[in-house]
Amino acid sequence: MAADRGDSPIDPNKIAYVYMQVADHIAARIAAGELRPGARLPGERDLGMEYGVAYLTARRAIRELRERGLVITLPAKGTFVAYPQADEPADE
Repeated sequence: MAADRGDSPIDPNKIAYVYMQVADHIAARIAAGELRPGARLPGERDLGMEYGVAYLTARRAIRELRERGLVITLPAKGTFVAYPQADEPADE
């Protein structure tokens, strides 16, 4: 599902790093439930084509999402939406 420049949520003229825009958009999709825990994300090259960015930009966006704890990457398997961490029990 390659996006034309007009369809992409990424604005290269915006005062923000492009990789951060990609990461924020994917994070919003996760928060909205569009990408559910355990869902596999497209590969870096496919993600780059989807957002109209270079694959290295997509790679950096995935690294940002990993740092936020939103996705996990398994070598030779892919990148998946992380399951939410169970909150610690409340003191009673």
